[in-house]
Amino acid sequence: MENPAPSSLSPYVQRVLIAVSLTLLALGLLGLLGLAFGVFLRLLAALLIALPLRASAAWLHRRTGLPEGLGVAVLSLLILALLGGMGWLFSAKLSEQVSTLQQQLPQAIRNVQARVSGTEWGQWLAGENFDYRKIMGGTSEWLGRATGIFSTTFSILADSYVIAFLAVFLVLQPKTYRAGLVMLVPKAGRARAHEVLDKISSTLVSWVLGRLASMLFVGVLTVLGLSFLGMPLAGVLGLFAGLVTFIPNIGPVVSMVPALLLAFFNGGPHMALYVLLLYLGAQTLESAAVSPVLQQRLISLPPALVLVGQLIIGSFTGLLGLTLATPIIAIITVLVRMLYVHDVLGDHEAQV
Repeated sequence: MENPAPSSLSPYVQRVLIAVSLTLLALGLLGLLGLAFGVFLRLLAALLIALPLRASAAWLHRRTGLPEGLGVAVLSLLILALLGGMGWLFSAKLSEQVSTLQQQLPQAIRNVQARVSGTEWGQWLAGENFDYRKIMGGTSEWLGRATGIFSTTFSILADSYVIAFLAVFLVLQPKTYRAGLVMLVPKAGRARAHEVLDKISSTLVSWVLGRLASMLFVGVLTVLGLSFLGMPLAGVLGLFAGLVTFIPNIGPVVSMVPALLLAFFNGGPHMALYVLLLYLGAQTLESAAVSPVLQQRLISLPPALVLVGQLIIGSFTGLLGLTLATPIIAIITVLVRMLYVHDVLGDHEAQV
């Protein structure tokens, strides 16, 4: 029997090839993990739509005896009718305000630059040959940004389409998908799996209800405050402030930017200060009055843990991950407390 021919590659080259192969394999696994997490984010977004709708239908069934399937259809029609009616009543005014906002924001930015140039430190920056346009970028950079905005808008529309269809399927047949998930668990643990899924569902529903209440409070208070100050575009600014409140910690900061620019443009530094105080007051009231009540009745999460989770998840997954970081943390908290603290450590006094 003949011996196999010795390899023509030196041991060093072999080690290099092995290291490169392992690195490529690790990168491939990380890529697959990223794709899987992206799918999970879209599924979670669909759950945040489906679970509250299904919970509302179950509540309606307990109160009136209306079948849950019919209750889902009735609630869906009511929500669509409400959104359609609000759109019909306010779309013309909001569209006009959005158009005005698009025209005034560039002027507001230029006005801020002019005012800054008139200050001592603005003149110092001018003496240092500081070019404000470098912050905003040149023509080629604006073209790249415009292309990026177009692709981002298309991606958001595509994601919304997928999320909406997933939500419809989850609302219509929740037991089918739940049973399939529980079947992956050994028989001895399936009862516990149902308990964990029930707790996760109630936690997500509570979080959504809490966010909707906070969004409504901040949006209404912002509109009333800006109208009292005589700020233009109070409706669209208040709507924007309410919508971005859905993202804890980061949303309130984002909502201030266009309002402060327009306040500086229309009323100068004093108006900008009043608007800043209004936004800080609205967020303080929401944090000190609304959130504690909601946390006692619905769900409580440590603010520092939420912020760290947002920074970590958002850095890897972008806007969608940043938006859904809090419910992801809520799910992880439920899993750790029920499956580790309760079941492994045996500490049944810890609250879930």
